[in-house]
Amino acid sequence: MSVVLGYDESAGAARALEVAIEWAAAFGEPLVLVFGAAPPGVGGEEYRTHYEAVRQMGRTALGSAVQTAEAAGLQTTVEILDEKPPEALVDAATRHAARVIVVGTWSESPLRGALLGSTPHKLLHLSPFPVLCVPTTH
Repeated sequence: MSVVLGYDESAGAARALEVAIEWAAAFGEPLVLVFGAAPPGVGGEEYRTHYEAVRQMGRTALGSAVQTAEAAGLQTTVEILDEKPPEALVDAATRHAARVIVVGTWSESPLRGALLGSTPHKLLHLSPFPVLCVPTTH
């Protein structure tokens, strides 16, 4: 089994990283760090440029998270998937037999999340795995 974390360097993701490290250490399981990198659009030069920029942003974000997790003694796996974040997280969770998917929140209202389609809100409806939504502040 594993603990799967959606990570993007936001304040919510930083707090979720702390909690995911605690859970992975407590269960003695690897931490899978996931970045959904599906850019908007359908093709052309603008799409390719945006695609590479989003993937580079993911590599940078996940690199710092890996350093933090490995400093805590955890085995890590990094996945940058060409999917929207909720689908990327469920895909990774399926392949890595996740115990839980951990995501941060932006402290937005439930109504705003439902209307704008936040990743935590979508995961709660899409995921067959338990989803742990971590608030930005504790």
